[in-house]
Amino acid sequence: MRKLVECVPNFSEGRRKDLISAIAHEIEEVKGVKLLDVDPNQDYNRTVITFVGEPEGVLEAAFQSARKATELIDMRVHKGEHPRIGATDVVPFIPVSHSSMKECIGLAHHFGKRIGEELSIPVYLYEEAATRPERSNLAHIRKGEYEGLPKKLQDPAWKPDYGPSTFNPRSGATVTGARVFLIAYNVNLNTNDKSIAQEIAMRIRESGRPLRDTEGKILRDGQGKARRIQGSLKAVKANGFLLEAHDIAQVSINLTNYEITPPHIAFEEVKKEAETLGVEVAGSEVVGLIPKEALLMAGRFNSREEAGEEDLIQKAVTYLGLSQLGEFKPEEKIIEFRI
Repeated sequence: MRKLVECVPNFSEGRRKDLISAIAHEIEEVKGVKLLDVDPNQDYNRTVITFVGEPEGVLEAAFQSARKATELIDMRVHKGEHPRIGATDVVPFIPVSHSSMKECIGLAHHFGKRIGEELSIPVYLYEEAATRPERSNLAHIRKGEYEGLPKKLQDPAWKPDYGPSTFNPRSGATVTGARVFLIAYNVNLNTNDKSIAQEIAMRIRESGRPLRDTEGKILRDGQGKARRIQGSLKAVKANGFLLEAHDIAQVSINLTNYEITPPHIAFEEVKKEAETLGVEVAGSEVVGLIPKEALLMAGRFNSREEAGEEDLIQKAVTYLGLSQLGEFKPEEKIIEFRI
């Protein structure tokens, strides 16, 4: 049986179509690899690309696309809403069919070593490939973003897993690793107040927020660690942003395990919290691809009668408002329909 691995690199460029096409072209040129989706976002100034193939081909396509991004993207002039640490910001490898997490961890190590040695870019390993617990969470590695890298690289605790410990001003750093399938799912609000989206994000994300006293000072435990108020949803990361192109605030969500928290549960939770803040949910979007089962779950949740898969998917698209910002085409956005 054919082994399949998915790779979903995120590049810090979402506005210049010629650059995005050039990066995607490098992936298309690799034999045995299928480009599934190219999803740029102008406000985030970020593009998420999805491709699958046999492990060796996926590894080569990941490197060649990162090499091209190094040539074309200059982080010294990059601005965008989404947190980022480098031109090729994050490159996860995901087991899909007849492949294992162990194999994907190996791919992350090979990729990181090559990026570090051949492109002179500092590389950090995260999620299942993390070499130390504090690096498993992408947000922790990204803290301070590109602008904070020079100082971070001077700290021995943040010595890269691969590549130099010196700052690469043009390319920044790259994070790579192995993880389970993640759904990038964003919920749109009928307001342009980013602070409301940020408040909702803190209420729902698993990590929650720091606990503060009446003066706004963060409360800490005996070890000096910030005490936290846990969010309402498990396996959820979230933040709030403003989409200037649409003049709306958006709760940007990563569903790290959709079997624990599927999109429709996140949608309902955002809707509930939005109502308490005097705003409404206007719709939502999927960035990249989504497993068919995640939409079927949403369709079943919103349907009181028996229905076939096609009807359930359409019910889910309507219920979640997935076509608000652009038409949601199941044949293009559901991963099983693309492989």
